[in-house]
Amino acid sequence: MFNNLTEKLNSAFKVLKGQGKITEINVAETLKEVRRALLEADVNFKTAKEFTLNVKNKALGQNVLTTINPGQLMVKIVKDELTQLMGGNSEGINLSNSLTIILMSGLQGSGKTTFSGKLSNFLKNKKGKNPLLVACDVYRPAAIEQLKVIGGQLNIEVYFDDDEKNPVKIAKDSIKYAKKNGNNLVVLDTAGRLAVDKQMMDEIKDIHDAVSPHETLFVVDSMTGQDAVNTAKAFNDILNFEGVILTKLDGDTRGGAALSIKSVVNKPIKFIGTGEKMDAIDVFHPERMADRILGMGDIVSLVEKAQDVYDEKQARILSKKIAKSQFGLDDFLEQIKKIKQMGDIKDMVSMIPGASKAMGDAEIDNDSFKHLEALIYSMTPKERSNPKIIDVSRKKRISKGSGLDIQELNKLLKQFEQMSKMMKMMQGGGASRMMQMMKGMK
Repeated sequence: MFNNLTEKLNSAFKVLKGQGKITEINVAETLKEVRRALLEADVNFKTAKEFTLNVKNKALGQNVLTTINPGQLMVKIVKDELTQLMGGNSEGINLSNSLTIILMSGLQGSGKTTFSGKLSNFLKNKKGKNPLLVACDVYRPAAIEQLKVIGGQLNIEVYFDDDEKNPVKIAKDSIKYAKKNGNNLVVLDTAGRLAVDKQMMDEIKDIHDAVSPHETLFVVDSMTGQDAVNTAKAFNDILNFEGVILTKLDGDTRGGAALSIKSVVNKPIKFIGTGEKMDAIDVFHPERMADRILGMGDIVSLVEKAQDVYDEKQARILSKKIAKSQFGLDDFLEQIKKIKQMGDIKDMVSMIPGASKAMGDAEIDNDSFKHLEALIYSMTPKERSNPKIIDVSRKKRISKGSGLDIQELNKLLKQFEQMSKMMKMMQGGGASRMMQMMKGMK
């Protein structure tokens, strides 16, 4: 996400590289490029203009410390301003102690139904809620069926009424049902609508007024850029929603919606969608996103994702195996599975400082591990636990069983050997030796 913007901003900062101090001339030149980068990212013109003016005022008002060069200072100022532009702080969802009602609104095709499931699942797993998904879309063919399929995948109950065509009544009846059956979270999936369709806009306002939701969330496809921002304003005028959900952010290389929406509607981005899987949902953290936009990564989010899939008991067992040089390819395979559980690989790479730049245009996705898995599954248990016994004849058999060349197998065995040595060094505190080894690895 935001690849184009990251590249353009980093290019803009090069103007200050090697400069002894910040001046009006070099700041103006840098900010001209920054403004151009923002406009190319489909950021609202007024927002881009105000942003660069704020950065200019702060840059020229700074007494540059001797330990900070002008380029570093400009990056810090831009990062702080980007953070403020996107809301400053992350804002959680407003949950009631008894029954929480969440109304999902948005355009047709914004991913509202899918995200209703994602959000329900997130609050079920993270907040211990017992959710009820409610099918209030009585217009789109198969909308109810889609929600039922999502509910089935997530083991979340879905309330629907095939005979009722009034979404206001469905919403009210679902809340009665939730109270009666012990659900403490109701997520209302409403029909997608166009802001210009007065009848449909009146209908969602009627639903809103009838159920008085604790949270009304506007779901928007981030890839629609400025159109998303304009639509958000139209919906906010009717519903006065509490927050925004940006879907498909993993496919957005520009970032205009994420950067503009808070300044235009003055409502926080609360959640983002980062992939197709049902767990591809993140709380939106403006500061972390600013870091990622500037190519600084997001180690905090990466660690949080890792904590979700690893437990202490498993970590201790793995640590003992490494210490005793018993780490085998079965363990390696288990770690691959854990990494895949953490989410989209490309998204995780962008969280590592400098990784996106180093990767360049290289394609990386969740299928990247498939050939490794095929090779390991073609080995015997004995070969997996002790790869050193894999001789030429065994290699031929494994290669044939996996359908891959022996060169691929040799590469895997070499990488595994290097990783095992690196892990051993980490156990022994040999950080400097490990860094030397990493420089020799691709």
